[in-house]
Amino acid sequence: MKIAFHNRQRREKVDAKALSRDFAHLLALVGEELSAAPPAWLKKRQLKQIFDHGSLSVALVSDRAIAVLNKDWRGIDKATDVLSFPLELEAPPVMDEWLVGEVIISLERAREQAQDFGHSLEREVSFLFVHGVLHVLGFDHMTKAEERDMFGRQKRILALAGISR
Repeated sequence: MKIAFHNRQRREKVDAKALSRDFAHLLALVGEELSAAPPAWLKKRQLKQIFDHGSLSVALVSDRAIAVLNKDWRGIDKATDVLSFPLELEAPPVMDEWLVGEVIISLERAREQAQDFGHSLEREVSFLFVHGVLHVLGFDHMTKAEERDMFGRQKRILALAGISR
């Protein structure tokens, strides 16, 4: 899957090339994890199409910007750490690249959470990215079983990337 990366915030200095590389690596690990143990709603063929031809938009934004999106789309009037917008998991009739979804991360919130949890900003942004991608691909954590599955996958993906708490 290709990534279109956008840095839409100005508070934090960002190495866009390095972050794009990190996200691409994490995305490849998500693909490996899901191919090894696909969820019931995604067939292996569909996963292959998504990872071979799909694209993902990823944006870093401010707390202010994510708060507006959170209010507009979820009716919650406050900043959050990550928002995910699944768009289309089915390949279009003409096999071309298509936008699978969007992941929007508040870099301000990520920095605060990294400090609160006592780990690096890199670890927090990586966690939020993987979390957002899994949401785009249909995962959720509304029930205990869903939470165990989603968070277990996140933990394995981050461990494979060498990112620990």
